[in-house]
Amino acid sequence: MVRTYDVPLLVLTMATGAIDGVSYLALDRVFTGNMTGNVLFIGFGLAGVSGLPVLNNLVALLAFMLGAVLAARLTRGAPGPAKLPRSGLAVLVAGAVVTLVLAGLWLAVGTLDTPVLLVTTGLLALLLGAQAAAVKHIGIRDLSTVVVTMTMVNLSTDSRAAGGTGLSWARRFAAIVTMGLGALVAALLTLHVNGAVALLVAGLLLATGTGLVAVVRRAELAAARQAGPSPAVD
Repeated sequence: MVRTYDVPLLVLTMATGAIDGVSYLALDRVFTGNMTGNVLFIGFGLAGVSGLPVLNNLVALLAFMLGAVLAARLTRGAPGPAKLPRSGLAVLVAGAVVTLVLAGLWLAVGTLDTPVLLVTTGLLALLLGAQAAAVKHIGIRDLSTVVVTMTMVNLSTDSRAAGGTGLSWARRFAAIVTMGLGALVAALLTLHVNGAVALLVAGLLLATGTGLVAVVRRAELAAARQAGPSPAVD
């Protein structure tokens, strides 16, 4: 039985890698989770580099930030002994459901025209921004689920080779690998099947990770009840 948030967050990280794989390869070179890439693409596009969809990247950037703001509003100050408040779990559930719905609609319509492509990009970015804000309550800095740059920095600087203790190396290494695996799976599906199927798989990964988060959260609440009086259980 899963007893810590590490595995659930790793599954969500893999899902984010998969969604970014779909968005980059099938939604016209845009990231919906890795905003660093979008900032760079916007800069390159404004400098005159041809073939970069500045509008798509800007939509993703703004939608991601909006999602983070909305999730922060919903989860801020939520009571309860669990690290992740009920509203945070609701954000994750909504993200998985909407992603699966988008995948289903994409499968139904086939090719996405430009307006629909932009809406899909914006919705996915909004969901991942909300996801990142929600899981922030759990407090594992190396598992933000949407980016692994600082995880790589922490892995390197805290390593024994750098004079550190080497603590948490397995978690950090796993975060990097799972992000890459998600992107690999999505890329293979997008290139050899289609983007809609890849997004469907990403949605299933989101649903799996969310379910595992719920399991750990339930165990936290049960432990808090057994421990005696506590703040109102959320």
